[in-house]
Amino acid sequence: MEIASFADFWPYYVRAHSRGRTRVLHAVGSVLSVVMLGISFAVSLWFLLAIPIVGYGFAWYAHFFVEHNKPATFGHPFYSLAADYRMTFLMMAGRMEEEVAKYAPSAQA
Repeated sequence: MEIASFADFWPYYVRAHSRGRTRVLHAVGSVLSVVMLGISFAVSLWFLLAIPIVGYGFAWYAHFFVEHNKPATFGHPFYSLAADYRMTFLMMAGRMEEEVAKYAPSAQA
């Protein structure tokens, strides 16, 4: 599949995150990464090292053990990071299910 822009990447990303538990684990990792960023500036910059471990730890667990697919980070790291936060914000707004229904309709229960 040819991915030349974030608009091309988003449907692929949504399909790779079709299970609710995968999305929740990603959101937990994304939010904790922002928390770790704040802690690093408040306590010690050494906490910056923990940010990718925390963020990717939750996400990769979700892909390997819940979704059973390969993380999009491997092929498109920057689009994947942007999509993680877009998905998190859409989940907080209660609009992510619309995206799943649009791009991964077979995942709807």
